[in-house]
Amino acid sequence: MHHSRRTRLGQLFVAHLRQVKARLAAAAVCTAGVTAAEVLRPWPLKVILDHVIFDKRLPHALRFLEVLVHAGRIPLLGAMAASIVVLALAGGLCSYFQVFITSSVGYRMVYALRRELFAHLQRLSLSFHTRARSGDLLTRIAGDTNTLKDWFADSLLKFASGLLTVAGVLAVMFAVNWQIGLIALGTLPFLCYSLLHLYRKTKLSVKAQRRQEGQVASRMSEVLAVIPLVQAFARERHEEARFDAVTTNTLQEGIRIARLEAAATRSSEVITAVGTAAAVLWGAFEVLHGKLMPGELVLVVAYVTNMYRPIKSLAKLSTDFSKAMASADRISEVLDIEPEIRDRADAIDAPPLTGAIAFDGVSFDYGDGKDVLRDVSFEIAPGQRVALVGASGTGKSTIVSLILRLYEPRQGAVLIDGVNIQRYRRESLRHQIGLVLQESILFGATIRENIAYGRPDASTEDIVAAARAANADEFIRELPDGYDTVIGERGATLSGGQRQRIAIARAVIRNAPVLLLDEPMTGLDVESETKVREALDRLVAGHTSLMITHDLPSIADADLVLVLEDGRIVERGTHAGLVAESSRYRTLYELSAAS
Repeated sequence: MHHSRRTRLGQLFVAHLRQVKARLAAAAVCTAGVTAAEVLRPWPLKVILDHVIFDKRLPHALRFLEVLVHAGRIPLLGAMAASIVVLALAGGLCSYFQVFITSSVGYRMVYALRRELFAHLQRLSLSFHTRARSGDLLTRIAGDTNTLKDWFADSLLKFASGLLTVAGVLAVMFAVNWQIGLIALGTLPFLCYSLLHLYRKTKLSVKAQRRQEGQVASRMSEVLAVIPLVQAFARERHEEARFDAVTTNTLQEGIRIARLEAAATRSSEVITAVGTAAAVLWGAFEVLHGKLMPGELVLVVAYVTNMYRPIKSLAKLSTDFSKAMASADRISEVLDIEPEIRDRADAIDAPPLTGAIAFDGVSFDYGDGKDVLRDVSFEIAPGQRVALVGASGTGKSTIVSLILRLYEPRQGAVLIDGVNIQRYRRESLRHQIGLVLQESILFGATIRENIAYGRPDASTEDIVAAARAANADEFIRELPDGYDTVIGERGATLSGGQRQRIAIARAVIRNAPVLLLDEPMTGLDVESETKVREALDRLVAGHTSLMITHDLPSIADADLVLVLEDGRIVERGTHAGLVAESSRYRTLYELSAAS
């Protein structure tokens, strides 16, 4: 499993890297340039000390400077001083392009990943979303992909140039004096051990911290979603205390990570100092015995400190890397969850439906073994108005979810026009189903966009006609910007009746052969109720409709009433017939009449 999990994230990266091969090659050339400038940086100083001040003969490798030596010491001094500036400029220029190219590659890659993650989350089954916490998912989409972006855009590059610099510096040191090269090499294992130890510890800490950050985000999004409730119950203090409890854990993990990073930096500094002292000691003895030029000692010391600098930054990068890996793991976890509901390989697009719905021995549970529906069978003829009634918690809404294929039945089949809906591609099926829910969900967008959500290509005339049919046109025109009024998130700025009518307009514009209505009349005042009922009558005319309802007028108008109890259909018939024949139905009817 772990192997395939890597591959999903890996495939995305490999595919993206293929697209940017040329850029990466250019970045590699720039990285080599940065390294070369770094390796050459101490040489002008060595030449000035040994061949200008002490006037020693030029070694074989520097014969190309003979011309300047013949002209006198001053031109050589000038040339070396100028070369310090030239090297800095060349290094800076390479570094600029290196950062620019890799950052753009990193950003693009992460945006592609974020898009993939968002798309994948939308494809996941509803059962995943009912279990998942949106705050934690948001942390993964935003936070974890950001950590990866920082790693790709910044750290990866420093890591590559750091490694190259260490290799280059070691090579030159061995060429100048192999004993000092060995001293420098000898301290590397200690440094690497302290870094690896830190990497392992940080990765575990970061994972824990990220998990807790997800909890914090969840807590925040939950509370922000129900602010009116929190304020009405005066629970602000209580929520603050709960928030503090969750954040304290995150804080402690955060501090622990900082402490680990600090410890690693300190230990690497001590190791560095020991290595530098040993190299200086040996080099000075060599100079005293005439085996090494003073300039070469300066060169070697510069290299030893230069070599440790990238290694220290590698220490910092190893913690960054562990954070990135922890994030990659968390993203992989989500990308690897397979949608439970998928189109079959041989699935076909649903043809225009007439709307005959049948449940054939359907049983269903939410994965906990408790049956919500047990052997439910019923048939709805095209164009029939069906009311589904029963106490709450008897599985009425589950029937709607099964028709929409948000869940699959455990046993039995759901048929539309005599065909098992599993044979159809989900999207083509859902395009032909209109939906009005009890809690009409609206987006924080304009009313125009909310109505057209059911059919994005709808013209303004279509939108207005749908609003008229839904009795919404009148109140929309009274709003400050009419159809372009932006409504608050979840439609908070509108009344319940207004929200419901916009939801009905959204169903009208879709003009679907099958309509599912889940408690559309609940919680409305008398005036809104009349307008919403009119709108619903227009909506269902000529379509197959299944309405879950406690609303008596809606039941009385239905062609067929199905009574659901404990996950079974216990009564079926017309409203008048059931009142006459069934004492159970009469009791239910009188209860809702009394309420």
